[in-house]
Amino acid sequence: MSSTLAKIAEIEAEMARTQKNKATAHHLGLLKARLAKLRRELITPKGGGGGGPGEGFDVAKTGDARIGFVGFPSVGKSTLLSNLAGVYSEVAAYEFTTLTTVPGVIRYKGAKIQLLDLPGIIEGAKDGKGRGRQVIAVARTCNLILIVLDVLKPLGHKKIIENELEGFGIRLNSKAPNIGFKKKDKGGINLTATCPQSELDAETVKSILAEYKIHNADVTLRSDATADDLIDVVEGNRVYIPCIYVLNKIDQISIEELDIIYKVPHCVPISAHHRWNFDDLLEKIWDYLKLVRIYTKPKGQLPDYTSPVVLPDSRTTVEDFCMKIHKNLIKEFKYALVWGLSVKHNPQKVGKDHTLEDEDVIQIVKK
Repeated sequence: MSSTLAKIAEIEAEMARTQKNKATAHHLGLLKARLAKLRRELITPKGGGGGGPGEGFDVAKTGDARIGFVGFPSVGKSTLLSNLAGVYSEVAAYEFTTLTTVPGVIRYKGAKIQLLDLPGIIEGAKDGKGRGRQVIAVARTCNLILIVLDVLKPLGHKKIIENELEGFGIRLNSKAPNIGFKKKDKGGINLTATCPQSELDAETVKSILAEYKIHNADVTLRSDATADDLIDVVEGNRVYIPCIYVLNKIDQISIEELDIIYKVPHCVPISAHHRWNFDDLLEKIWDYLKLVRIYTKPKGQLPDYTSPVVLPDSRTTVEDFCMKIHKNLIKEFKYALVWGLSVKHNPQKVGKDHTLEDEDVIQIVKK
């Protein structure tokens, strides 16, 4: 482990010394690829997966979505968690016996949302210190990450936490790079770019792939891509997770300062202690989770508006809905009647490929 850490430090030092320009882009690309490979060794230790059940750290996924909270000690993260859970909780805390304290599950707009405290991610977890590795494994399964910051010293902390999460292959508020990548048996490296490239040329692409011992592949750059983008695609283990920055302790700043904070993207200012602005925070959480609530309507009865079936993502089909209820349902499926925003007439008869919208009402008709 320590030799890997030493190598990482060496490469980081060399990258810091190297001036960024056209001439060094090639060299920096190589260093970045080496760094990514070393970091992967830290996350996935030799001999199988890291942090398996034997480690005693895993959290059962319950509810419709999972939110991970990250923050330095003393930023008020635990106050925020317990106050949120206290106000909106419907499940007793500690339904899980884990090494972390899990404040539990809150119910919001009919969805059950699991709140997880992710301790000790900060500074050095990606270097394998402490129980970092297992915590990271859980962080990678979150649908949303909340980075809790102290409003009086936000930027330094924000950078450190972002670097830690990036180091584990977690990409915040970004989409996967638009790069086609396909390994082949022969034929060398074929590079196609559908738009001008400011950083990657054939030579840099070849040397990054050579670092991974890949000498035959088709690479298509469909956007102006960086060396980091290409490495992410080759590594193939990146997760893209939305993130909200929660700026706590706003009771300690002026109204003018608060106005400035409100303009920062992905930010919500709150006071965990006074429970200020929780509504705004929950509304933003809801936006970022992009959940879809579907109400069921048994034949001849009114729709059940109390317990929606909640599905992830905005591209939810009738088939997804059926699978969530029971996998046999799709076998007996004849058609569905849908009321709501996704249809032109109410009700409308639709097939299993129909895309549902939030708060649609559905009635399944079986064969």
